[in-house]
Amino acid sequence: MQASTVEYTPEQLDFEVKYLSASDLKVAASILYNAYFDDPLFCHIFKKDHEGYEVRLRGAIREELNTYWEAKQPLLGVYKNGSLVAATCLINPDPEFGNSRYWHWRLKMLLTAGFLGTQQFLEKEKLVRAHLPAQKCHMISFIGVHPSMQDQGIGRILIAAINEVVDAIEDSEGVGVFVTIEKCLSFFNDSGFELIEKLETANIKGQILYKKKRASN
Repeated sequence: MQASTVEYTPEQLDFEVKYLSASDLKVAASILYNAYFDDPLFCHIFKKDHEGYEVRLRGAIREELNTYWEAKQPLLGVYKNGSLVAATCLINPDPEFGNSRYWHWRLKMLLTAGFLGTQQFLEKEKLVRAHLPAQKCHMISFIGVHPSMQDQGIGRILIAAINEVVDAIEDSEGVGVFVTIEKCLSFFNDSGFELIEKLETANIKGQILYKKKRASN
């Protein structure tokens, strides 16, 4: 049974939600860089214990955002007084997207993360999608709130925006996410996500969570 949730609206919190523009990508990359800096999976793939981790992680997130933008994947932002304070990146219900990354993305990722890191990055996405309970569903690739704006309910706004995107796509049956940080589990559980399976990828343990599409009225 899914936990009951309260979804905040932008009007309640004086925030605005909209799709990212090209000019927002740099700020979004910075927000997500901070959000995933200590993520165990990213620490492993991009070798946090080796010199240059910050450059590799920042470069990888930047390339991911650019690729999503070019592929017209849903990139959503929360703004306060015109400034971007949170972002999330979704992958549409198209399993081929992850496997058919553009050649220039692969080249840049190879230069950034190396061959093994690039393969692990792609395999993680493929493995998670294979374990989701629906073939046609969205995936949350990135989600993060600016450090100075946390604990203000902005994460709930992002989840509400994700729900709207999923509801608008007829083929989508829900949305999944792979979580490796313990403190993030309660956030997704409180937002209506349920545990599907515990999974290990690239020697990192995590949990696949899933939220079914809301029933239409």
